[in-house]
Amino acid sequence: MNIVKSKVFDRKVVIRLKDRVCETPDELLRSELFGRILNHVLAELGRRQSRLLDIFPDKRNITSPQIDLLLETIRYLCKMPIQQVPQLVPGSEPFTHDAHLLEEFLRYVYNSWRNFDRFLICDSANDSLADRPYRTFQTSAEQLMHIIRHTWRDIYANVSGQHPNIYRQVTAGVGMAAITDISDLPYPLGYESLNKVPLIRHVMLYPPLVINPPMNTRTGSFEQVFRNPLDLIALNPDEWLCYPALVGKLLVNIYFHETFYDLGFALTNLFELADDEALANRRPDAVFVYGAQGAALDGFGVFPTVFYDDEANKMLVGAVPGRPEFGYFGYLKKMALTLHNICVMKEQRLPFHGALFQITLKGGKQSTILVMGDTGAGKSETLEAFRVLGADEIQDIIVIADDMGSLDINEQGQVLGYGTEVGAFVRLDDLQPGYAFGQIDRIIMMNAGQTNARIVVPITTYKHVVCGYPIDIVLYCSNFELVDDTQPVLQRFANAADALPVFRAGASMSKGTTSSTGLTHSYFANVFGPMQFPTLHDKLAERYFQTFDTAGIFVGQMRTRLSIAGWEQKGPEAAAAALLEVIRNRP
Repeated sequence: MNIVKSKVFDRKVVIRLKDRVCETPDELLRSELFGRILNHVLAELGRRQSRLLDIFPDKRNITSPQIDLLLETIRYLCKMPIQQVPQLVPGSEPFTHDAHLLEEFLRYVYNSWRNFDRFLICDSANDSLADRPYRTFQTSAEQLMHIIRHTWRDIYANVSGQHPNIYRQVTAGVGMAAITDISDLPYPLGYESLNKVPLIRHVMLYPPLVINPPMNTRTGSFEQVFRNPLDLIALNPDEWLCYPALVGKLLVNIYFHETFYDLGFALTNLFELADDEALANRRPDAVFVYGAQGAALDGFGVFPTVFYDDEANKMLVGAVPGRPEFGYFGYLKKMALTLHNICVMKEQRLPFHGALFQITLKGGKQSTILVMGDTGAGKSETLEAFRVLGADEIQDIIVIADDMGSLDINEQGQVLGYGTEVGAFVRLDDLQPGYAFGQIDRIIMMNAGQTNARIVVPITTYKHVVCGYPIDIVLYCSNFELVDDTQPVLQRFANAADALPVFRAGASMSKGTTSSTGLTHSYFANVFGPMQFPTLHDKLAERYFQTFDTAGIFVGQMRTRLSIAGWEQKGPEAAAAALLEVIRNRP
């Protein structure tokens, strides 16, 4: 096996290689990595003195020579029936005398391997692997998957004396594979060391991927600091990767540590991966270091999720520590979006926290709708309800933004909307029944079975994200207010003066997506940039809301009731129905 390096830690396996993996079962079983996995399994079983260790003469005292003998026995079991092995491997009788027990043990080893989060990094430096990505993945990730399954099936047949009646084509290789390269990006002075970190050029996933990060909620906010975090952080190229993310029209290079590889690779379902053309002669708008090791950031406070505005170099820098309490995808996603939002405000664009989509009814009537609101307000859920309720009336829905985006005003006075993400990070509990299973061949699922279990799933294309769609309707999404005669599901504001206070207050009932509880208020429901620069944002908001009036844009409030018991599904459905009526009646 042409492995440059491999690691086994924290239920993760990281394999770094050049070009190809092993080609034969014997090469696989003689690899250092297989030996390490076997030793890991033996140690795990030994801690509880499992009956599976009864294949050894004394399971309380397993020696290195006995483990070497077991390895040799397994290699022969891949080639011949169990009855013949003792004749060729002296001393293997204790392992082979109970075939059923040995089969159970070997099946446990196989399943234990599959229970690791497994990553394959194909190093393209000084090579041309990135020029032929599919061929590279075929001779690495695909080859590994097939050879592991083939090896297990041969061993099973030789130990049990029979072939399976049912063949399950499980993902036996890795779950995530990447081709990386070393690039010379045009960083300003003081940032050059970032170019030593391998840059992801292509990714292959084997969904559905189910990962269990240490946290299932996000705590605190992202605070501005006045020292560059990069001055305090050393990035070991053997432990870090860079995902060059196209966040809307911006390039944000996200550096993540191997501790958080599972979360870092989940970015592939959220942000477009910058290709060579997007990177050519282009300096990143921001960099983000996720998983800073040790106490490097502790000087910034108890909860150092921070960003730095390097005005001299026109560069934003985000940083989050690598401790388990920061092991939640929300930190990764929201910091990247915070950096985006600050950048666009500096360009006189208005960032928003909300969902933006264009609906085309049968007959050709189109409406582009922006629904702003806090996390858990019901934005994504209402959009999903549209897909069901309007199935016979809606011709098409184009998702432009699922969570964050920005507005711009063109020379003709039109308000244009842009997105940031090609995917969505969505709560399982708030989706239409069966939706996740309908998308299971594409999803990355996190914290299944826990509060705030979520999926990351692709929902749109990058072309739609950056196209720029004229806005027709702007709504604030409230998830906690009851509906009655004075508070309808959908209510239009008379003017910008009436609308601004509601949008600015950002009221929402917490849904358990952060550590906040109860009724909360956040500036424009967006603590990801606007809250840190309220003076700049206020000027922009007043200008844009006045333009909404001038342009005749419908501005109102939508009550989803998502946080009210019993209305988690019915509330977004009613909101979707009311909005559909408004769209029908638009001129």
